[in-house]
Amino acid sequence: MPSFAVRSEGGGTIEFPVRQTCGPLEIVMAPDTPSAGKAIEDRLDSWKEIAAYLERDVTTVQRWEKREAMPVHRHLHEKRGSVYAVPAELDCWIQSRKAGLDEPEAAPAEESGPAIPTSQHRVKPGTRLWFALAVVFGICLSIAAWLMLRHPTTEIGETRIPSLAVLPLRNLSGDPGQEYLADGMTEALIGRLAGIRGLRVVSHTSVMRFKTPQMSVPEIARMLGVDSVVEGSVIREGDRIRVTAQLIRASTDTHFWSETYDRQMSDALTLESELAQSIAEKVQVTLTGEERQRLTSVKPVAPEVYESYLKGRFVLAQGNRAQLEQSIPLFEDALHRDAAFAPAYLGLAEAYTMLGTVSAGVSPEETRPKVADFARQALAIDPGLVEAHVMLANVLQEEWHWAEAQAEYKRALALNPNNAEAYQWFALWLVCQGRADEAVTAIQHARALDPVGVSGGSVAWILFQARHYDEAIREESSALATQPNSVSDLTGLGFSLIANNQPADAIPFLEKAVSLSGSPAATGVLIRAYAHAGRRSDALRLLAQLNQRKTVGYVPSGAFVNAYLGLDDKEQAFYWLEQAYREKSNILQFLKSHPYFDPIRSDPRFADLVHRVGLP
Repeated sequence: MPSFAVRSEGGGTIEFPVRQTCGPLEIVMAPDTPSAGKAIEDRLDSWKEIAAYLERDVTTVQRWEKREAMPVHRHLHEKRGSVYAVPAELDCWIQSRKAGLDEPEAAPAEESGPAIPTSQHRVKPGTRLWFALAVVFGICLSIAAWLMLRHPTTEIGETRIPSLAVLPLRNLSGDPGQEYLADGMTEALIGRLAGIRGLRVVSHTSVMRFKTPQMSVPEIARMLGVDSVVEGSVIREGDRIRVTAQLIRASTDTHFWSETYDRQMSDALTLESELAQSIAEKVQVTLTGEERQRLTSVKPVAPEVYESYLKGRFVLAQGNRAQLEQSIPLFEDALHRDAAFAPAYLGLAEAYTMLGTVSAGVSPEETRPKVADFARQALAIDPGLVEAHVMLANVLQEEWHWAEAQAEYKRALALNPNNAEAYQWFALWLVCQGRADEAVTAIQHARALDPVGVSGGSVAWILFQARHYDEAIREESSALATQPNSVSDLTGLGFSLIANNQPADAIPFLEKAVSLSGSPAATGVLIRAYAHAGRRSDALRLLAQLNQRKTVGYVPSGAFVNAYLGLDDKEQAFYWLEQAYREKSNILQFLKSHPYFDPIRSDPRFADLVHRVGLP
């Protein structure tokens, strides 16, 4: 069985038995004592060694590498040549292709072509027929070869690949503390490939759900709606990293490219760029000059800067308020070391955006200026950061700068027309403008681009605003089937059930949301559900608790707007709408579309509020 060795703290090596499939090594057990087996660096370091190992000549193995995707790796190294192979990978590869490789090759044309008749060789009548057929067959082959040159394909019989997913790179360093590195490099690779308009790349959010997959590659590809999958691993040893990646065609579950990159940690960004370029070449996507420049652009960054940034992103992805707050000093540390590192500004913008949601409970007056400032600083350094344009558009929309927000969404989509997140947020902008049908089309397009990353809750909110309540209820119910404790989905389902005249059905879901999070936003909707279900005393009891909470901390005005509209107290509802106007509450974005505002739309005060918010 092959082995995998890592350096111990004492300077020796520890060897791990591994199982080798046609991909990265998988550790199957941990040793108790060091072993004298092969170290991780052992391999076949020349064409001659590879040929000797396979008991073939050099010409044959070079042909196999070119035509049969034999796993041969290339890289520049101080002490090694540019070609090497791993014996375990060769064993797996040759076993899977043994039958085809053992077939004899056709002889060269000058040796195997039809014999020319002479006076010494009388040709039989039947031979003349076979000679003619051979000539015709040769002409057909020439035409086919000419067509293939005019219309090249990735492989014989295979067309180019229009869509792919990069599965989370596996951390094979033997240290769970290096998980941030594997996740960060996965996200960076996705980000580079996603900038190619001719290639649909599934979002990082979607693929992270398959970090510990229980399904086969074809099953994952079908769920994500892609033609191919990139999978691989990251190993870190001191200041060196090794990334192994391979492309798998989803329809046949076959590997058609693999490569290993060894670099210093300081060259991590160069490694990511080279890997992205190799993948783009293998899937035969056409790059514009601008796309090629973005793909190959590498700005030098110190390892400690990049590590602080990757650690910040790793913590940020956990999602709860405590971890959101923990990510901020990590991004700040990266910027303290390198004030020109644009991704760290983007990380801060994302952290404060998430803190400013009603579920996190931080006042938008505190978070929005920071989001706008950090997004603009990121764009000043790197105008091509699509995510920063989306962040800025989002905060401009929350501040009611509608035209400026639209312009930023359009810039993001011009940079990357396949960015599902940009379409998802733009759908919200459209629904706020009262363009419900266009909003539904935009969110459906976002889902088509990223069927897993664009959640049922996001789709349901647009459907709710568009008055498609039954569809919204189905979307939320489906989302809760896989994430039963999602506070946002529980609350969203409550919104739609109430609007669909099912307040009693909404109550259990809203009560669960409140018990899980204490969210004041969910509490305001629960008050409405109690009131509409005839449980007015429960509604008033909960409203008193909400008022008490406001004396000791921040409670969004939108919670009181929903509560008083549910209780049919229009005067108090308008009072809190004015408070919402002063704090620029998120709920006022939806004045044109939100079904809960229907009972007061004819009031002149409401029309005036719509005008002041700047909606048409």
